[in-house]
Amino acid sequence: MKLKFDPSLQYQHDAVNAVVGAFAGQPYVQTGAMAFQSLQIGGLFQTELGMGNRLVLPDDEILKNVHAVQEANDIEKVAALQGREFSIEMETGTGKTYVYLRTIFELNKTYGFRKFIIVVPSVAVREGVLKSIDMTKEHFQTLFDKTPFDHFVYDSKRLGKVRQFASSNQIQIMVINIQSFQKDVADKDLSEMTEDELKKLNVINRENDRMSGRRPIEFIQAANPIVIIDEPQSVDNTEKSRRAIGNLNPMATLRYSATHRNPYNLLYKLDPIRAYDLRLVKRIEVASVRTEGSFNDAFVKLLKTDNANGIKAQLEFHEQGGSGPKAVKRWVKQGNDLFVLSREREAYRNGYIVQNIDCTPGAEYVEFNQSRLLELGQEAGGLGDDIMKAQVFETVEQHLKKERALGGKGIKVLSLFFIDRVSNYRIYNDNGTTSLGKIGQWFEEAYKELTAKPIYKGLISFSVDDVHDGYFSQDKEKHYKDTRGNTADDDDTYSLIMREKEKLLDPKEPLRFIFSHSALREGWDNPNVFQICTLNETQSAEKKRQEIGRGLRLPVNEAGERVHDETVNRLTVIANESYEDFARTLQTEFEEDFGIRFGKIEKIAFAKLVRRAEDGTETEIGQDQSAKIWEGLVSSGYLDAAGDILDKFDPKNPHFELKVVAEYSDLAAEITDEINRKVFKNRIVNARDRRELKFRKEVHLSANFQALWDKIKHRTRYRVTFETDALIKGALARIKQIESIRAPRVSTTVVEVEITDAGVAADKQIATRVRNTEPVKVLPDILGFLQKETELTRHTLADILKKSGRLGEFKVNPQAFMVAVAKEISRALHDLMLEGIKYEKVAGASWEQSRIEQEAEEGIVRYLSNLYEVQNREKSLFDAIVYESEVERQFARDLDNSENVKLFVKLPSWFKIDTPIGQYNPDWAFVTEREEKLYFVRETKSTLDSEERRTTENQKIACGRKHFDTLGVNFDVVTSFAEVSM
Repeated sequence: MKLKFDPSLQYQHDAVNAVVGAFAGQPYVQTGAMAFQSLQIGGLFQTELGMGNRLVLPDDEILKNVHAVQEANDIEKVAALQGREFSIEMETGTGKTYVYLRTIFELNKTYGFRKFIIVVPSVAVREGVLKSIDMTKEHFQTLFDKTPFDHFVYDSKRLGKVRQFASSNQIQIMVINIQSFQKDVADKDLSEMTEDELKKLNVINRENDRMSGRRPIEFIQAANPIVIIDEPQSVDNTEKSRRAIGNLNPMATLRYSATHRNPYNLLYKLDPIRAYDLRLVKRIEVASVRTEGSFNDAFVKLLKTDNANGIKAQLEFHEQGGSGPKAVKRWVKQGNDLFVLSREREAYRNGYIVQNIDCTPGAEYVEFNQSRLLELGQEAGGLGDDIMKAQVFETVEQHLKKERALGGKGIKVLSLFFIDRVSNYRIYNDNGTTSLGKIGQWFEEAYKELTAKPIYKGLISFSVDDVHDGYFSQDKEKHYKDTRGNTADDDDTYSLIMREKEKLLDPKEPLRFIFSHSALREGWDNPNVFQICTLNETQSAEKKRQEIGRGLRLPVNEAGERVHDETVNRLTVIANESYEDFARTLQTEFEEDFGIRFGKIEKIAFAKLVRRAEDGTETEIGQDQSAKIWEGLVSSGYLDAAGDILDKFDPKNPHFELKVVAEYSDLAAEITDEINRKVFKNRIVNARDRRELKFRKEVHLSANFQALWDKIKHRTRYRVTFETDALIKGALARIKQIESIRAPRVSTTVVEVEITDAGVAADKQIATRVRNTEPVKVLPDILGFLQKETELTRHTLADILKKSGRLGEFKVNPQAFMVAVAKEISRALHDLMLEGIKYEKVAGASWEQSRIEQEAEEGIVRYLSNLYEVQNREKSLFDAIVYESEVERQFARDLDNSENVKLFVKLPSWFKIDTPIGQYNPDWAFVTEREEKLYFVRETKSTLDSEERRTTENQKIACGRKHFDTLGVNFDVVTSFAEVSM
């Protein structure tokens, strides 16, 4: 099978022409024979060492060309030429290698340039480039009239190829791996080196009799090559690497990447958003595999370590909360005890004291007493195996669904598993035989179970043994082994992956499920990968963007032709995290790696808007005019100085009308549409959109506030009485209403990921399913747990459990059962307590007024989106009020505007009244004056109907009412200020 290449793709033409256009005006080279007759003709020149590229354009002409290209490609123009380095940004999977190979031939055709060096960051990328040259050779021979060319990998043992590179009059393409080449670079200038130092240099920098007494590097320098850097962020990221490239004496440097760190003279940009919009890559779906109701074991996971400010580690574990355990992330230091940090969850009582933390990069771990040790990303006590097993099952099912959907279309479906331990897939036994590791076993179990279903039966004609295999590096005995991805043994594996690229695409080849080491991920780039599943037991440094990049390319059919069917082109990532976290991480990576500013308006955002002249011709307004529009939007308050869209821009408001500078008023609708494209409905609140509240000391010292505080400041305590028999009866009634306890489950939710100018969203659900986990083996002390939660005697609790008739469900999910029963016993207890509760003042105990001023001095910072700006300064302690609902915002506005209200306060979060069901923080306190001064405390709710509010909410309000009755303060619940009787 041979892959076919489409020479007519417009976006690839644009990328090639962007580079060719940068050299517009460069004279065309003469024929090869004439070039040898003259020392300097057009794009070539000849020296005693060979033929070299020659650029005659001055920098000011090149800058004009760069500006023209940037304007055409909607890229902000550079102020000055940033050297003779030019950047092309292309999203993974859109044919970056094809584009720069075609650019080589176009530059030769247009200007006669013949000497090119491709610098790559790794063996994996090098093998990919060599494979691409091999696959496209016939294609380019057809396109460029069989122009002869030669390519080779630089090798210091084969210096004859270097001489050929310099002397040949044909296109020469040298491929260099930067890791091997930069070793040949001297640490200082050759003229400064002693004789002994010169002798120690690598071959390329030493004089060589076979090279006519010249240094091989001189032949390369004489060629004045055009250097193409593949992934420059990984190639010239050190001073030595940059010197190595400079040492080649490049005529110009072309930098190709999806994620430039330094996009010098950016000529073309195809970022993930545009590639996604143009459907040049597969759509992305995420199958999120998560646990439900699994709190039965002592779960702990090492997330990260840090030694910047003392040695510490971030752990994820379960913390006991009011409504049961919950997963939390906490930083810990040596000596910390998870039993204490988890609020005394019994599962952590023994063996979870942090004994040692190691922050060594690549070898991070945390050690607990009793010899428990976790490496980075590793977890213990959770459902790690259950989750991975569910991921394998989900991957196989997604694969079979795709096979079924593509039946008869001649498109091979591949699934790719990345694992971090070979032994999890294949085990080498002492007697010389092999057997499957746990992941291999899970795969075969899932495959057999699913292919036995009528819907999938007969879909794949090959046996389970033939449809899966591993691509791993091997030791001398040909056994698979774990590697780092950059060893000599990995070179052969990368080569094998590339050699078998077309073989894997053949539907007649049985192999469909591929297992490979995570460290070898970079080598995989097969267009027919439709499912990717990472099954790591330790932390992977791989980014989401790199993970999905292995399967983004559009697939090919059995004829080798690209498929452009959107219903087919979907990549499913089977992830062990929530789809919200996946989308959030992916968005963050796009922002960090690509410099994409989601939800922001750039100065050149309106450059492509079109105006029609009187004669009917249409022209784009360009970047300079776009900048004027942008500045007008900032000064009018629609955008801030960073380009963020402000609340004033509200096109959903029927009365909204965008006001722009008069000369652009005819474009107001188009400008509105352009801004609206960037508004992200799921936008994460920006931490910068906050401010510090301003404290008004004069109000704090006023007579009105002093009088109000004196009335409400007193603290109280409550007393309750109840009968045990009544408690047992009430608890049993409640326990009978508990829904059936379910076993811990692994749930899978499949969602579609949308990538737009506004951000990355994952809110379109496609499918959901659940799987039960293995039964719990060890049961905890249920009476001890309930006694701690309710403070009742073991005898009373045992009586309730025996009479409930539901004790059998304890074995199904111990933690879920204990939490549910504890909650209902506590509620029954609260019901009885509230019936007879009484409050009384505590002598000498009150809330200190000075605490308000202390907090203000420390600084109170709140989000702008939740602030009501107070208009009447003399009425409030602060210049703004924090609100949590529209009802609260309106109530604050009414208090501010009412002439009868003399002062109002949103009570601080620490102003809490003790109740049997937790502390209660009332909303408002205020002073009114007509004939007399009145002092109020009010709770604002959206409804006065207690049936529509939560039970605990009503119970706390009832306790609050009794507390304020004891103080003689007017308390009530209202939905608006109009309900306050003055």
